[in-house]
Amino acid sequence: MAKKKIVVAYSGGLDTSVMVKWLNDKYDAEIITATGNLGQRSELEGLEEKALKTGAVKAVIKDLREEFLTEYVWKALKAGALYEGVYPMACAIGRPLLAKMLVDIARQEGADAVSHGCTGKGNDQVRMEVGVQTLCPGLEIIAPLRDWEFKSREEEIDYAIKNNIPVKVTKSSPYSIDENLFGIAIECGVLEDPTVAPPEDAYQITTSPKNAPETPEAVTITFEKGVPVALNGQKLGAIELVEKLNLIGGRNGAGRMDQIENRVVGIKSREIYEAPAAVILHKAHNELEKLILDKETFRYKQDVANRVANLIYDGLWFSPLFDALMAFVDSTQETLSGDVKLELYKGGIKVLSRSSNYSLYSVELATYTDQDQFDHKSSGGFMKIYGLPYKTLTQVKQSASKKEVA
Repeated sequence: MAKKKIVVAYSGGLDTSVMVKWLNDKYDAEIITATGNLGQRSELEGLEEKALKTGAVKAVIKDLREEFLTEYVWKALKAGALYEGVYPMACAIGRPLLAKMLVDIARQEGADAVSHGCTGKGNDQVRMEVGVQTLCPGLEIIAPLRDWEFKSREEEIDYAIKNNIPVKVTKSSPYSIDENLFGIAIECGVLEDPTVAPPEDAYQITTSPKNAPETPEAVTITFEKGVPVALNGQKLGAIELVEKLNLIGGRNGAGRMDQIENRVVGIKSREIYEAPAAVILHKAHNELEKLILDKETFRYKQDVANRVANLIYDGLWFSPLFDALMAFVDSTQETLSGDVKLELYKGGIKVLSRSSNYSLYSVELATYTDQDQFDHKSSGGFMKIYGLPYKTLTQVKQSASKKEVA
């Protein structure tokens, strides 16, 4: 009888490293590790060798950086999707792509199941499993962290040491770090106490605003149909543009977030994020929308942005509502082309200029100089009509009140 085949979403971190050995022992199965390169740095070094040494029969590593940015990140950026108004959701955006990768590899390898290293109270279990279920309903999903005997990361570290599993995490520095091109999420350790400020060693790619350069740095971002295509006048591919913005923003202390957020399962968590490129791009994109979109579309899109952010965060990327809302978003981006110049200084981001051939801003209508072409006299009639429902409402209330008294 053929052995069971399990495709494991593998990062090489503590949880997934322990998982490979644990699954091998528990199921006596062939373990195939699957890793998506979304722009994480050191985690990819020696990953195949590490997976095989830990007990995997095969290690698959796919470069998904271009697809991640162009097919996933740019959609969220065009939507203006910021979870709870702040978080650019770098990790959440990557999960549906990783779920798709798992399904693709499972089909290619003829696997019976896929497995992930998400915890039972985290968001990623929802994103991964709902994604897999939607894309391949018949595929079994195994979630060791919900079932195994380890009660803490310290116990996992002990297991790793006992079984000669190489892991970088230590008991004295137990941060859990999740990284891709669009941002980094840091949690665990002292960060679990919301009364404690994040230690400086928790940050990975940003300079402390206190230590950032004393001279401001300006960047100009060019958008075409809502997508960033150039930096400081130089046309760049998606990967290079984001990498450069991360470096520029990082050295100026931009993109740090310390957030209390509502997880999918209903608990609150404290998360530390670094996302220089994401924060800069969202700021620039929003400024361009203010310049180009008409009032009612802009206002309605604010509601859509919040709904899209919730769908992404809650693991519903592959849903009919997400597709429908993105159709609306794409229609709003047809004229979203132009330049936005920003100034970065010690963690702050200031707008210096915005320009577009599709700008709805008219100096002749906005000015208070003698160049003013706005018809002020027309406003009198407009005020009467605009305020009429509320004037009528008050008159009716007053009339009714008099009748009750009488």
